[in-house]
Amino acid sequence: MDLFNLEGKVAIVTGCSSKKGIGYAVAEGLAEAGADIAGVARSDLSEIKKAVESKTGQKFLGIQADLMEEKNLDKIIEAALAEYGRIDILVNNAGIIRRDPILEFSAADWDAVMTVNLRNLFLLTQKTANYFVENEIKGKVINTASMLSYQGGKFVPSYTASKHAVAGITKSFCNELAAKGINVNAIAPGYIATNNTAPLREDEERNAGILSRIPAGRWGQNDDLKGAAIFLASKASDYVHGSIVPVDGGWLSS
Repeated sequence: MDLFNLEGKVAIVTGCSSKKGIGYAVAEGLAEAGADIAGVARSDLSEIKKAVESKTGQKFLGIQADLMEEKNLDKIIEAALAEYGRIDILVNNAGIIRRDPILEFSAADWDAVMTVNLRNLFLLTQKTANYFVENEIKGKVINTASMLSYQGGKFVPSYTASKHAVAGITKSFCNELAAKGINVNAIAPGYIATNNTAPLREDEERNAGILSRIPAGRWGQNDDLKGAAIFLASKASDYVHGSIVPVDGGWLSS
């Protein structure tokens, strides 16, 4: 089990303030494996801080930062280093979604989603990877992809485009950083019961159609992502590079 031990490691996890979100569970999971956490979100992080520190005994630094603003990216890295003195893991989980028919979808909504989900994910990864290289750290980068990294979806053109691109940029970073001992991979969550998927679950017809295609027969829960995140953050994945790992209840196989 030492392969999965994250003691002495520091993980930045973006988008982790909501108890109903994937980032909250991933931050908890990495802390359960022994990592100290620098959690990033626009909103208050006191709930996740309390949960991590009381349940795991690990440290949690809350960094309030809007990932729509590029100026905040350096702030995230600087705050993590000031608190812990090192960074070992970056989890790019933060993301936003806008819903509208494609014939009516606004340029403003397109730009907002692409800025958070792709542009600033790229820049934060680039900055963190430079830190890894300069300090000879065999770092781990984990991006949050999606089932819409594979499919087109409906009413979410910018989200779909961004998540296809997240899969692509994961592979692109891998091709240049694997030789430096830096692992860049992604998790592609299936249909998980989060705030983002609430409109789908509330639509009886869509909900039934989705459940009928999931071999596991249920919506995923946030805790279902913990194992994959710990694996990709740990020594167990040292020869895993450029992979998109579906955690989808079998959706892609159906």
